[in-house]
Amino acid sequence: MAEPTNPSEIARETLRQLAMRRTPPTPENYLRLYHEIAGTKPAAAPVPERFVRRIAQQLPRDTAERQRLARQLDQALNETDTGAAERALDQYLACLSAEKPQAWNELIATLLRQWEGRQLGWTSARKRESLERVLGASDPNTLHTRLQALLRAWGQAPVDPERPAPGETPELPEQTPQASTASTPSSSDTLVTADADATELIRALRELLALTMESVLPAFLTDHPELISDARLIANATRSATDTHALAVVGKQLRKFAHRLEMTAADDSEIRAGLLDLLKLLLENIDELVIDDQWLGGQIEMLRDIVDKPATPRLIDDASRRLKEVIYKQSQLKHNLSQAQLMLKEMLAGFVDQLASFAESTGSYHDRMGSCARKIAAARDISEIGHLLDEVMTETRSIQIQAERSRDDLSAARQRALDAEKRIDSLHKELEEASHLVRHDQLTGSLNRRGLEEVFIREAARAQRHDIPLCVALLDIDNFKKLNDTLGHQTGDDALVHLSRVVRDNLRPQDTLARYGGEEFVIILPETTLEQADQTLVRLQRELTRVFFMSGEQRVVITFSAGVTPRAHDETIDVVLARADAAMYEAKQSGKNRVVRSGLPQEAGNATLS
Repeated sequence: MAEPTNPSEIARETLRQLAMRRTPPTPENYLRLYHEIAGTKPAAAPVPERFVRRIAQQLPRDTAERQRLARQLDQALNETDTGAAERALDQYLACLSAEKPQAWNELIATLLRQWEGRQLGWTSARKRESLERVLGASDPNTLHTRLQALLRAWGQAPVDPERPAPGETPELPEQTPQASTASTPSSSDTLVTADADATELIRALRELLALTMESVLPAFLTDHPELISDARLIANATRSATDTHALAVVGKQLRKFAHRLEMTAADDSEIRAGLLDLLKLLLENIDELVIDDQWLGGQIEMLRDIVDKPATPRLIDDASRRLKEVIYKQSQLKHNLSQAQLMLKEMLAGFVDQLASFAESTGSYHDRMGSCARKIAAARDISEIGHLLDEVMTETRSIQIQAERSRDDLSAARQRALDAEKRIDSLHKELEEASHLVRHDQLTGSLNRRGLEEVFIREAARAQRHDIPLCVALLDIDNFKKLNDTLGHQTGDDALVHLSRVVRDNLRPQDTLARYGGEEFVIILPETTLEQADQTLVRLQRELTRVFFMSGEQRVVITFSAGVTPRAHDETIDVVLARADAAMYEAKQSGKNRVVRSGLPQEAGNATLS
C-alpha cells in the first residue's frame, strides 16, 4: 500500500492507526502519530507569553546596559515581535555571561582605591553616607551588586584636581620607606615577599581577609556557631601566616570552609524554600480549612504579598503590627457575634418549647371536647345539655386566651430573632471591614502595597479607556537612617506620619498616596502630564520645608528625593515603579531634595533634573 501524502489521507490513516493500536485519541497522541506517518518532525511547543513576560520583569536591571536590553525586550513583547524579543533576550544572556561577578577580595581592593581617590563631586562625607546606605543591605548578593554599582559611580566621576586626598581612609599599616633588607629565604621557609612595600601590602591583605572572617561572615552565620568558630580559627591562622607553607595550609582550610559554607547555605535555602512552599499551600487552601474565610481576606492577601516578593525586616514588622491590631479588633467583634448567635439559639429553643406547650394544651382541649360531645350525644333531656355547653364555652375561652398569649410570645420571639439576625449581619460586615484594614498602612493611614496595586489597576484602566495621561512618582525621605539613629525610631515614625499628612493635605482628591516600604512613598497622579507631575512634587517639597516637623522642642527639616514617570500603554505597576526608582536614585546621587523626570523608554535623553 502506498504511503499517504495528502494531508486528508494522512489524517484518515492517523485515525485508523489510533484505532488499530488501541491508543487513546488525545491531541498529543494524534500529533505524534500524524508526524510519524507523514515522516515530519513536530514543531517545538510555543512558550506561553505570560511566562515570558514574568521572566522579563524579573531580569536584573542594575546596570545601564542591562536596563537598555531589558527595555528592548519589554518593547518587543508589547509589540508582539517574536524575532525582536528573541534577539533582545539573546543579547541580555550574552551580557550576563560576559560579566563575571567580581570576587570579594577584588571588590574590597577596588573600594580602598576608590575611597582614596579624588572624584569630582564626591566628598569624604558623601562617600561615607553612600557607603552606609549600601551596607544596609541584609542579603549578600544584594550587597555585592549595590557595592559594585557604587564603585562604578565613583570610578566614572572625573578627577577633582583641586581637592586633596581625603584623610578618612581605612586604617592600613603605614608603609616604611626603608629599603629591603630581607635575607635570601631557605628552601624550607620561603618568604612570600622580599620588598618592604610588598610585605606591608600582603600583611594588609591578610588583615582584611582575617577581618572578613571575624566580622563579616559571623553576621550571616548566627544559626551556625560551629562555622563562626572555624572562621575565627582561619582568621588567626591567616594573621600568623608568613611563608608559603603556612599560606598553603590556610588555603586548604579556606577551601574546606568554603565547601562547608556552600553546603550550609544550600541547606538553609532549601529549608526557607520548603517553609515558603508550606505557607503558600496553606494560603491557597485556606478556604478548605476555614468556613468563614471572607473574614481573613485582607490578612491572606498581605501574607501572599510578603511570600511573593522579597521581604524586608521593616515590611515584616509593619505586617506583624497591622495583623495584631486587626486580630484584636476581630476577636472583639467575634465575641459579640458569638453572643448574638447564642441568644438566637436560646430564642429558637424557647420557640420550640412554646410550640410544645401549645401542642400539649390543644391536645387536652381536643380530649375534653370529645368527652363533652359524647355526653351531649348521650343526653336525654335538654336540661342535661346546659352545663355541658357552659363547660364547652369555658374550655373554648381558655384555649382562645392561651392561643392569643402564644401568638404574642411567638411574635415577640420572631422580632427578637430578626433583630439578632440583623446584628449578626452587621457583625459579619464589621469583621470583613476589619479584614480590609490591612490594605492600609496603620502608621501613616495611607494605602499599603496591596491597596496601591488596586488603585493603579483602576486608574490605569481609566486612563487607557479615556486616553488621558497617568503619572507615578516614587519618593524617598532624605537621611532617614541618620534621623532614626540620632533621634530614635519613634521620631522616625512621627516623621513618616508628618510627611504623609503634609502630602495628603496638598494633593488633589483624585490623587493617591501609598506607603511603598520603609521611608518610600508612591503617589499616583491621574490626568497629569509629566511636566505637571514634576511641578506637583516640587510644590510638595517646598510645602514640606515650610511646615516644620517638631521633635520635642527641636525643629527638624524633612526633605525627600523623588523620581516621576508617565505610564505607557499596557505597562504594569512593576515596570513603571522600576523606571521611577531609577529616576529617584539619580535624584539621590545628584544631591538630594531633587526631582528627576524620566520619560518613556523610547524617548531619548529621558531624565531631567528639577
